[in-house]
Amino acid sequence: MSRPVLKVGNYKPEEIKALFRDDERYTIGIRLYAVYQVSLGQPSRKLEDLYNTSFKQITNWVHRFEKEGIEGLRDKEGRGRTARLSEVQRNRIGILLSEESPTNHGYNSASWTGPMLIEWIAKNYQITYKKAQIYNIIKALGFTYQKGRGIFPETDAVKQDQFKEALKKTSGKP
Repeated sequence: MSRPVLKVGNYKPEEIKALFRDDERYTIGIRLYAVYQVSLGQPSRKLEDLYNTSFKQITNWVHRFEKEGIEGLRDKEGRGRTARLSEVQRNRIGILLSEESPTNHGYNSASWTGPMLIEWIAKNYQITYKKAQIYNIIKALGFTYQKGRGIFPETDAVKQDQFKEALKKTSGKP
C-alpha cells in the first residue's frame, strides 16, 4: 500500500503563485535561492523547470546578483513596453465608456463595442489597436465585457407572446 499524496486544500495553485508576485520579498527570496543553487554547481538549464522561468533569466539573476548584490534581484522600474495611450487619454476613454453614448459620436449603437472604440481611438488619437488588445485596455480601465441584446422597435409584443405559446404547445413542455 502506497502513502497518500500530500495535497494543498485551501489554496489553488494560481493563488499561491500570485502570492510570490504580490510580495517582493518572496520574489527576491526565490531568485536568491536560485542563485544559491547555481553557486552549489546546479546548471541553470536544470533549474528552469523548478523556477518556472528560462535558464537565461536565471543566468541574468546570477549576473545581476554578482554585480549589485540583493538589489540586483529586485525588479527594475520601467519594465515592459511603454503604453501608447497616455494616462490622460486612458482617463478620457474611461469617461467615454461610462458617461457618453456612441450615438453622440456618430455611431448607430446604444453601447460601445470593441471595434467602435478602436475606430474612435484611431480617429481621435491616431493610434491603432487590434481587437484583442482593446479588450485588455477596457478590462484594465475596470470595465467588463457585456454582450448586448438587440432591441427591435418594429417588433410586436403580442405576436411574440402568441408565438411563444404556440412553441410551448408543439414542444410538449408546459
